Formats: sequence, structure tokens, C-alpha cells
Amino acid sequence: MAKRRLEEDENISEEETDVGMSVTNEIGSEDMDEIREDLYESERVFEESEAVEHSDIEDLIGQEAGSIRSEESRTRAGIMPEDEYDAEDIFKASEVTKDFFEQDFFRVKLVKKFICFFNEFKSKKYVAKIRKMCSENLESIEVSYLDIEEESMDLIKLLNQHAEMTIEVMDKALSDVVRMQFPNYHMIKPKVHARIIDLPVCDTIRSLRNSHLGKLVKVSGVVTRRSGVFPLYSIVKFSCLKCKSVFGPFVASSFKPTHCFECQSKGPFTVNTTETIYKDFQKLTIQEIPGSIPAGSLPRSKEVLLFYDLIDCAKPGEEVEVIGVYKNNFNVSLNIKNGFPVFFTVIEASSISKRAGKIEMTDDDIREIKKIGRHPEIKRIVINSIAPSVYGHSEVKRAIALAMLGGVAKESTSHRIRGDINVLLLGDPGMAKSQFLRYVENTSHRAVLATGQGASSVGLTASVRKDPVVKEWTLEGGALVLADKGVCLIDEFDKMNEHDRTSIHEAMEQQSISISKAGIVATLHARCSVIAAANPIRGRYNGSLTFSQNVNLSDPIISRFDILCVTKDSIDAGEDEKTARFIIDSHGGCGREKPNGFDAKRMMMSQDLLRKYILYARTNVMPAFNDVDIEKISSLYTELRKESLPSGLPVTVRHVESIVRISEAFAKMRLSSIVSAEDIDEAISVVLDSFMGAQKYSMSKSLRKKFVKYFNRSNTDVLVFLLKEMFNEKMKAFRSQSVSVDEFERRISSFGFSVPSNFYLCDLFKNNGFRLDKEARLILRST
Repeated sequence: MAKRRLEEDENISEEETDVGMSVTNEIGSEDMDEIREDLYESERVFEESEAVEHSDIEDLIGQEAGSIRSEESRTRAGIMPEDEYDAEDIFKASEVTKDFFEQDFFRVKLVKKFICFFNEFKSKKYVAKIRKMCSENLESIEVSYLDIEEESMDLIKLLNQHAEMTIEVMDKALSDVVRMQFPNYHMIKPKVHARIIDLPVCDTIRSLRNSHLGKLVKVSGVVTRRSGVFPLYSIVKFSCLKCKSVFGPFVASSFKPTHCFECQSKGPFTVNTTETIYKDFQKLTIQEIPGSIPAGSLPRSKEVLLFYDLIDCAKPGEEVEVIGVYKNNFNVSLNIKNGFPVFFTVIEASSISKRAGKIEMTDDDIREIKKIGRHPEIKRIVINSIAPSVYGHSEVKRAIALAMLGGVAKESTSHRIRGDINVLLLGDPGMAKSQFLRYVENTSHRAVLATGQGASSVGLTASVRKDPVVKEWTLEGGALVLADKGVCLIDEFDKMNEHDRTSIHEAMEQQSISISKAGIVATLHARCSVIAAANPIRGRYNGSLTFSQNVNLSDPIISRFDILCVTKDSIDAGEDEKTARFIIDSHGGCGREKPNGFDAKRMMMSQDLLRKYILYARTNVMPAFNDVDIEKISSLYTELRKESLPSGLPVTVRHVESIVRISEAFAKMRLSSIVSAEDIDEAISVVLDSFMGAQKYSMSKSLRKKFVKYFNRSNTDVLVFLLKEMFNEKMKAFRSQSVSVDEFERRISSFGFSVPSNFYLCDLFKNNGFRLDKEARLILRST
């Protein structure tokens, strides 16, 4: 069989040979040359294809060798091969090294995990946020730290240990989710960002250390400086000046060219500005909150870097809470100055929120505040709770309470009327003026204290300085700017330079500070109350002179204060003894417990409750006028203008606005949304007391008779004040400690008052040491 098959093959080959010879004989020589050329061409193509296949094999071998080397390096770094990881274990391995973030397979899996978080967390909570962001053409959403913690503890560990890289992955995942829902949104906002909020741990600026580097931190502070907006490299391309070639793109922070990829030269290179991608950059400087600085320490500050939509999110003077990554940057100037490598630290912000105040209130606190607000004697309770360590001075305490509560600001498109109340304390030495200021500093939710000797015009308003890093002029807010929406306290107000006092005119009335220096034209907010303390020119207040003659202040600055409080150190044996007993009792303590909450017996609130009460009333109660006695206020203003000519104390339209503001403050004290007629009467009494207390002693008595119809006729404070004056006259003339009831009532009737039947039983009558002897019809005063 095999032999037969072999013979057949030989016969076939012989036939083919014969056919080929016959074909050759039939084809000419020219045709044979063409056939040979075609054969040569086919052989050349075949050889080239073999060479290509050989080079592909070499590339595959090189890639395999490279992958083997990368696998060896990953093994040395503690990273297992990709196929050996479980879907969950892959994130736990990040505790070993951050090289995971450089591996594509890890980043892809992490992006998928965050995509699932954005799409599926709690009834698609973040899907709704993304839709709202896109509908409003925004470029960021807020992502709660607590939500990530609830979703996966492994993601939280990544965020804590490698904050910057994890946030980058979150941004990539958010971009993918947005692209799925809105494919063309990248044409409106090329990048979107996830802003971390609700970080549970809050650090202070002075507590940041090396252990915080590269991690998320949350700090609070007041913005003191804000730079301009600058373009910063994001993706950079370089141009070679020798061969004019362009190479890139590179991440600006991770690459610096050493040689050209075309001509292999070592430079020089320049940034190709047309093809480089930039991002907006701004720098803030935040300073520790005044109330949180330890005793004897200077306030510390920290620089905060802002990018993208965080630009211009805060102004100098605003209190902010910053969540971001704590980083260090190389600074050549620091190295030259110190002689060894030094890094300066910054916070790259992820989110910034404005703080309303540092006092936190619970629902129980609000219920208790509303309950106390319904007390019939709430005004006296608030005034008694102000500065409990100071005896007496009820007029000063009332003025401070009104200033801390404030009125309601009126804003329109063209004009703004301030709602804050300014108070000036003028009195003899030792009348607790500075102590009152210190009390307000410790009690108010936001207060900045300055002294006349140590404060300049730029220190109170704002200054322009050159930033040492970017070499640009930046604004730095002063005390009035830092106290925005709070209280600015100025001690030794009369010791200030006249030029420095003039600079705060705009801040006290318009509550803004206009700057036009070094090419910067800006307006900063100074929406704060001003409480200032001053001493008389001759050391002690002279009752025979007017207010303007007793103090070294100009009329324009005096007219900007709503309330003037004059405290005189008058000799009164009974009051002096009570004051001495109170001081000794305060130093000794006598085992007295401080009131916790509301003390109904002493008609006082604890200081913690008072802070919350004032903050609640200041921020949540906005009283409005319902039925205003315009005729009464206008006639009062007319008569005050007439009497101001001989008195030397200027009365302007600002006094009418003062009555409105003080009326609103009294309504806030009651937590009422309506200003009542009683509030207006009490406001008029405060303005008249301020006006008359600043007059000469002889003129004050005549003015009180003339303006008696404007006083609140049921005001027991006025009755007690007149009774004290009668006792002082008796003490000087007869050394007597009693006043007859008939004489007292005749004096009251001469002022147009009537003594109510319950006056002799009220607490104010008893608390001032008075008692009634019904049989002898005498008013006695205990010594």
C-alpha cells in the first residue's frame, strides 16, 4: 500500500515538472523578469514581518521582565500580587504603606468603592446632593465624615492616614458619578470636589504638631488677613529653549525637568503658559479666637490655602472653622534665617464654615431660656446678673446689658442703619470701669479688648501689609474688624491720639471700614457694639462742669455713643459700709455656692445661663414696632435740642435712633417680637438719664422737673433715685437717717410722679436698705 502511494507521488511530480517546463517554454524572457521581481518583493515583505514579530516578542519579554521587577519591588514593599487580594482585604493593606495609591488596580477599586458610597448611602442621600449641585451650577458637595465612618471603617482609616490622596480619589469618584448622571456637566464645571465636614475632633492652632502632618485637622480661628487670588500650576508643560520642543503634561508638584526629551540638553526650560492648566489659589491667615487664648500667651496664627470654589469664602474679621490637610512646605527664607532646614506649615482647606458663636445650646437650654423670658421681672433679673462681683452701679449694668443685646439693624439697597448700641463709661478712679470691660470680654460670645495707649488707628481699623511669601499687599483687620457681630471694648479711651480716635468715626456709625492704600480699595465690616471707658481730665469728675468739659473727647465722637454713664465716687456712709461688706464677702466667699441656672430668691441667673440667654435673644429675637407714639418721641427730641444749647452736650438725630435701638433691646430682654409702649418709655428714661447725668448738678435738677412727663410714671427706679437724693441731702444738713413719708410724697408730686401703694413693699425699695415705719410715717435707712 505504501509502495503504491509512493509510486503515485512520483508520477504526479513528473507530470508537474513536465507542465512547468511547458509553461516556461511558452512564457517569454520579459515576463520571467517581472515574475522574479514579484518574488523578490514578497520575500522582502516576509522578512520585515518576521522582524516585526521578533521585536514584538522582545517588547513582550521586556514588559514581562518589567512586571516581574515591579512585582519584586512590591513584594519588598510588603504589597502582595493583585490576584491574591480579597475585595475587602485590599483596603486593610493600606495600613502598611501608601504605595498602594500609586498602583492602578488599587485606585480603581477604591474609586469603585466611593462610587457605591455616593450612589447607595442612606436612600441615595448624596445622589440628591449631586443633583442639587448640578442644578445650581456648583462644583462641590459636602461629605460628612460620620457618613463615611458609618459606611466603612476601612475608608475612614484611609482618610485618617492618607488624607490628601484619599480626597483626590473621592474627587475622581464624584466626577464619575456626576458624569453618569449628567454627561455634559464637565463642560460647565471641569472639576468637582468633595468637601469633608463633621470632623469630630477639633484641635487648636497652638496644639498642631509633627504628628498631625498629612492628616485631616479641624481648627477654629478669626480671619486676620486675606491675600488676592492667584493662578497656580495644576498641570504644567515645559518648553525647551534650544530645540523649541514642548513636553508634558506633568503634575506641577511632582516633576521638575532635568533634560529635554528631544535634544537631550539640560536646559534651559520655561513653562509653556499657553498649554499649562492653572487653578485659583488664595491664602488666608487665621488667628486664635480671643476667648480661647491661655492667660499670659500671645495669639498664634496659621496660614490656610484655598483652591477652586473656596476662594473668597471668608473675610477678615469673620470667625471660621477650617477642616483640611496639615502640610509642610519648603521655605528658603526660613532656612537662610535659621541656618538649617526648616519647613513652614500650612493647612490646605477641604471645607470652611462660618461660626455663629462659641456657645452651644441644647433643647433643654432653649426651653429654660423661654421659661425665664416669661418672668414678669425678667429685666431686673438680667440686669442683676450682669457683673455680680461688682456692687451697685445698676445704671452701668443696665447699659451693658442693652449693649450686649443690641437692637435690630435695618438694611436697604442704598443705606444701612446700625442696630448695635455704643456705651461710654466716664467716672472717677476705682469705679470698676475696667472690671466691667473685662466682664464683658469673658461673657460675650465674641469680644475684643484694646487699650487707648496700646491701640493705634490701624490697630483698631485695618492695615495693609506686604505678604512675605507672595510679595503682594494684603489686608489685615484690626480690633473693630475682628469684633464683627460682637463687642469691641476700648479701655482708657481718652488716652488715645486724636487722629486715632477720628479713624473710628466711620466704624462706630456706618459700621464699616474703608481702605484705599497700596492699590487696594476695599470695605470691611465692623458690625459691633463699642463699649469704651474713660477718665475725667482732672482725675475726678467735677459736677459743676459739663460732660464735654470733663472729658478729652470731641463732640462728633460723643454723639456716636447711645448711652453715657457717669459714675461718681460720692461719700455715703451707708452705701460705703455696704460696699465694704460686699467686697469682704466676695473675697472670703463665706461658703456661698454660685447659682446654677436661675436663682428665684436672689433674682439672678448663673453666668453660663446668662451667656446663652443673651446669645439666644441677640440672634433669634428680632422685635418690630407695632404702635409707636411718634408724637411723644418727636416732642422729646425737640425739647432736648433746645436744652442742649446751654448744656454743651450735643443732641442730634442719632438720639432718636438711640431711642429706637434701646427700645428694641428692651424687647429682646423680654424675648418679645413686638416693641411695647413700656419698652419705649424705658428707652426714653435711659436716654434722659444719660443726658441729665452729663449735665451740671444744678442744671440736672431743673431738667429732671422739666422732662418728668417723659419718664415712665410707674418706674420704681426713679422713685428710689429721688429717695436716695433726699437722704443724701439730709445726711449733709442734719446727719439724719430718716425721711418723712409726707415730705417724700410732696417731693415726688413736684416732679409729676405719684407713689404707688405697693412701692414700700417692692424688692427694690428693700434691697436699697429702706424700710417704712408706718406708725411714725417715716422712711428709715439701715446703715
